[in-house]
Amino acid sequence: TMRLQAPQFQALFTPGLRSVAELFEKKNYELRIAGGAVRDLLSGVTPQDIDFATTATPAEMKEMFTAAGVRLINNKGEKHGTITARLHEQNFEITTLRIDVVTDGRHAEVEFTTDWHKDAERRDLTVNSMFLGLDGTLYDFFNGYEDLENKKIRFVGKAAERIQEDYLRILRYFRFYGRIAEKPGDHEPNTLQAIKENAKGLAGISGERIWVELKKILLGNHVNHLVQLMYELDIAQYIGLPLDGNSEEFARVSKNIQNLSPKPMTVLTSLFKGKDDVTNLDLRLKISKEEKNLGLFLVKHRQELTKGPGPEPLRPYQDFLMDSREANTSSKIFELLKYQGEEQLLKEMQEWTVPSFPVSGHDLRKMGVSSGKEIGTALQQLRDEWKKSGYHMDKEELLSCLKKL
Repeated sequence: TMRLQAPQFQALFTPGLRSVAELFEKKNYELRIAGGAVRDLLSGVTPQDIDFATTATPAEMKEMFTAAGVRLINNKGEKHGTITARLHEQNFEITTLRIDVVTDGRHAEVEFTTDWHKDAERRDLTVNSMFLGLDGTLYDFFNGYEDLENKKIRFVGKAAERIQEDYLRILRYFRFYGRIAEKPGDHEPNTLQAIKENAKGLAGISGERIWVELKKILLGNHVNHLVQLMYELDIAQYIGLPLDGNSEEFARVSKNIQNLSPKPMTVLTSLFKGKDDVTNLDLRLKISKEEKNLGLFLVKHRQELTKGPGPEPLRPYQDFLMDSREANTSSKIFELLKYQGEEQLLKEMQEWTVPSFPVSGHDLRKMGVSSGKEIGTALQQLRDEWKKSGYHMDKEELLSCLKKL
């Protein structure tokens, strides 16, 4: 057996975790770290959040924690076997080992067990099915560690069975492939076959759940390969993607933005030919208003809002921003520059601060312009002159310009 001693593992032992471990030990209940956190620790990554698994039932945990005066928070997870305890300003999510009794492709009815192997069996991928004892011992029933070392993504047991338990696992397969696999195209043929045969099951999964996974896929590695695969395996149509997505544009843009940390929507929009594609995506996935607006903005401006000729390549973007009356236009322009792969211009645009127009109506009144209508016209003329100067003219220059006008 392998024992993990990594510094990331040692760092988990906060006062809270030590207290939790003591309580379980006293009662002879087994407690282990489960799933994604084990995968992260074995990869040398500090896990974001840690799930624990135990042989104790929810009732036994409640009794034990209550007797020890430990605060329990939200009971929502209880019927799935999860108890959340709060110790030393830290939450601990602890779930009883379980077996899925009935699954409908979306939810499972569970019954509790004390068999670690049975619990591992109902998890999705081998790299997510491992447990780690608090002494560092690895419990690995399906060669997850070996797969992680070899950067292989495989379902636990038969792919088709795992997928039919929850069709969202198709997208989880893609997500972890983009996170762990070394190169595109390294799939087991029978896994791809199982995905293709079950793709239709994604039609019954809620848009919100799909969007969470899809966003992570769009920000991972091999995104071009994975999205092409979604088309080859007939998945695209069930998750709101256009039937005739623009794959050349997607290939180009997904390469452009590799190191520019784009928003998921920026990557995805390159598949779209027009605004209807954004609307259809929204109907299926219920994306946020901000995401929808970004998609519509990119589809509308990606062709004609491009860098200027000559010495001032940023000018078209700056002018657009200055003329815009909408909030957060600058963040949309940043995303457009990423989409276009303009890394240098993006840096310059992010450093550019929007100058404020130096002349006010008050200045014009001092110069004897009195009627509101004339003031409005004069201000607009001066704004145009100021824009032509690249926003460099100051108040004096503009006012002397007004005398000429």
